[in-house]
Formats: sequence, structure tokens, C-alpha cells
Amino acid sequence: MTSISHKLTAPLLAGALWLAGNAHAVQDLPGGPAVRQLNLHPPASRIAQAQVDLHWMLLIICTVIFIGVFGVMFYSIWHHRKSRGAKPASFSESIVVEVTWTVVPFLIIIGMALPATKVIVAQKDTTNADLTIKATGYQWKWGYDYLAGEGEGLGFLSTIDNSHRVMSNSGDVSNAPDDYLLRVDNPLVVPVGKKVRVITTANDVIHSWMVPAFGVKQDAIPGFVRDTWFRADHEGDFYGQCAELCGKEHAYMPIHVKVVSAQAYTEWVDAQRKVAAAKLDDPNKVWELDALKARGEKVYAANCAACHQANGKGAGPIKPLDGSAVVRDDDHAKQLQIVLHGAGNGAMPSWAALSDTDLAAVVTYTKNAWSNHTGQLVQPAEVLAQRSK
Repeated sequence: MTSISHKLTAPLLAGALWLAGNAHAVQDLPGGPAVRQLNLHPPASRIAQAQVDLHWMLLIICTVIFIGVFGVMFYSIWHHRKSRGAKPASFSESIVVEVTWTVVPFLIIIGMALPATKVIVAQKDTTNADLTIKATGYQWKWGYDYLAGEGEGLGFLSTIDNSHRVMSNSGDVSNAPDDYLLRVDNPLVVPVGKKVRVITTANDVIHSWMVPAFGVKQDAIPGFVRDTWFRADHEGDFYGQCAELCGKEHAYMPIHVKVVSAQAYTEWVDAQRKVAAAKLDDPNKVWELDALKARGEKVYAANCAACHQANGKGAGPIKPLDGSAVVRDDDHAKQLQIVLHGAGNGAMPSWAALSDTDLAAVVTYTKNAWSNHTGQLVQPAEVLAQRSK
């Protein structure tokens, strides 16, 4: 028996040691999820702190009521059991009891409703905002437009970091970072201590903009405009995700809010304005093939490679671009219409938010990358013409 036990134990022990050596040591992510987190997220705004306080107050009240009611019930069952010779009392209704169990619960509900209402009203007070930002949900990314306040006029898309998608597709997360599936290429940047109004809407299906540290969760509905707000108490990186099931890429739609000092925010705004100015290309400009391909490769890596892969082979239901008849077709309008308006009932999202030059560049890149050596060149003017069709 001892030898058999050793024979069985040795492989199990070796396997356990191998798993322990290869397991990824997950750490808490400041501003994001924590390991074995059971409670609400550590608050980073006054509204979030009020929600935590309200949660604990209601939990304590409910726990006291639960213990009191069930304590009396179990005591009565035990103390007045038949084996002790207890006899049922015979009495008609009691006015005192009726009034008591009506008035007391009413007062408890009022005591719970008043602070809850105060928090809810504060959550919806989006007046006097220092900064107004529109968050638009797309399948599957977020678009941010700075509508009012410092930074007005800026806008960009925020997409999950492609390296995380590649890691997820491979199934090997042994070296996953603490911000796995939460890192984006362009985080939402806001100044600390300023009231930020967030207007939410969507381009395709219902999404939901949620950042637990700020106590914010607001649905983004196509054709509707909703709003919420937050004021970050301290600088740092804060994370959230789309909280409404919005399709097969729902898990790859993170939110990253970067809270910085007022000076750092001003510097960021200045830098973004320069970047935006550089992107304001004339759609009538005529490009050379090599220059447009080089730009398109960057656009593809940032926006398309997550689904179609860097090698253009696609994955599962995602159609490959390498060797695609539509991509190789001489009629550029076929591919441009798909890029502009999407296809497959949302399986291929619309990329109309990109500039004419970026779309021309990425289409040109796909027509000449991998085995697609078509030599075709798509000019920005063609994209502009297709937008209205």
C-alpha cells in the first residue's frame, strides 16, 4: 500500500509544483479590480464614498432586522413547543400590534429612503460642470469628444491594447499584466478636482459606461442622450468596462480614465491639439502609394489587427483580409462601404469615425499587404465621396 501511495502521490505533487511554478501571480490593480475583492470598489469621488456609506448603512439595518425578526421567531418556536406543554392562546386582533407593525416598518423605510434619495439626486445633478465629454459606445470601443471646457474640440477613439487581444486569442495568459484586458491605446484624460459631465450615447447597440471607483454607471443607448458626472478626489488611473452585454466582443471594451493635475492636463490638451492639427489632412491631397501604405499599417495595427490579426488571416467568424475577393477587387467602393458602414449585422463595426485619410490609408494597406499585392491606391477623396452613399 505504501509503494502504491508513493506512486500516486509523486505525479500529483510534481503536477502541483509545475502549476505553482507556471501560475501567474495576479496583483491588485490600483483604480481597478482587486484580488478576492468582496466589497465595493475603493471610492475615488464623493459620490462613490456616499454610495459606500449608504450601502453599509442599509446592510446594517437589514441585518439587524433579520436577526431581530428571525431571533423572535426561532425563540417562539423553541420556547412554545408542544413537547413543553405549550397551549395556543386564543385572542382576537390587537389594535396595538396592528399599529406597531405598520408604523415601525414605515418609519424604517423612511429612514432608509431619505439618505438614498439624497445620494440619487446628487448623482443626477450634472449642472455647473467644468468639463463636458461625450462618450459614444461602438462595437467594440469607446469614442470620446470634449464638448465644453478646457480641451473643447478634441476627440478620439479608445480601443483595447492589441497585445492584450493577441494574448487572449492565444489562450496563454501566464504573463498577463495586472491591467490585463483593461489597457487601452487612448485613455480618457481629465483634471483632478474638476466636475466632469459625461454624456453617453451609442452608435449601434446599447452599451454602458461604468467606472466603479467614481460610482458611475450610465447606459449608452442609440438615438438617446443620457448623462452622468464625477469629480475625482485624487490623481491616478481608474478602470471600468462596458456593463451592458453588447455582442461577442463585449469583454474587450474597457474604460481607462487617467486623472492628472491641472497643469499636466493643460499640457496634455496642448499636445493633443498639435496631434489633431497634424491629422487634419486635406481630403483632396493626392498621396503616393508608399506613404499611404506606411500610414495605413499604423491605422491597421491600432484598430483592425485585434480582430483580423496582424497577418490578415482572421479568426473564427472573422473573415480574412489576406486573399479576400472584396479587398482585391478593383472596385474600391465595395470595401469602402464596408469600412464606413460595417457589415454582418454589427460583426464588422463601422469605422466612419476615422478620418478620410486614415480610412484611405488602411484600405490601401490591406490591398497591398500580405499576399494582396494589387498595387491599388485609394485616395482620401474616394472615401469622402463614399460617405454620402
